[in-house]
Amino acid sequence: MAPESTSLLRAGLVLLFAAQVLPSVSGCYLGFYERLIDDLCLVKFKFDMAALDRGLWCSWPDTMEIYEGLANCTHKVALKVDCFWPNHIVDRFFMQVHRVYFHDCALTGRLLHDPPIGILAPFIAIPVLITLLMTALVVWRSKRTEGVL
Repeated sequence: MAPESTSLLRAGLVLLFAAQVLPSVSGCYLGFYERLIDDLCLVKFKFDMAALDRGLWCSWPDTMEIYEGLANCTHKVALKVDCFWPNHIVDRFFMQVHRVYFHDCALTGRLLHDPPIGILAPFIAIPVLITLLMTALVVWRSKRTEGVL
């Protein structure tokens, strides 16, 4: 073999080795991260949700603490293994959690709705009254002819 082809082959082998070893040493290894969040975070989430009555799974006040614990766990694990958070693994993970635990939940509790009348009424009444007052003031001033020559 020629010396140039040997050095080229050696450089290719070094690059191949670096491509396999360096991501697991110097950065995020996504497969390991995915196993960790399944083994650590999801197991605790499943345990906590099993302790909660199934009828309360769609109640945000009842599941908020458990859900936030799951999100915090995935974030802490990401920091420990040098992964960005959120990432596509976390997105897929939470989509699966929602498919299993929250697929029957109605959207009605989360849809936007009008505030109570006690809050809404002042926001309507005050601008209407100011508009009427300003209109009356302009009409009153336009009818006064004092001082006009």
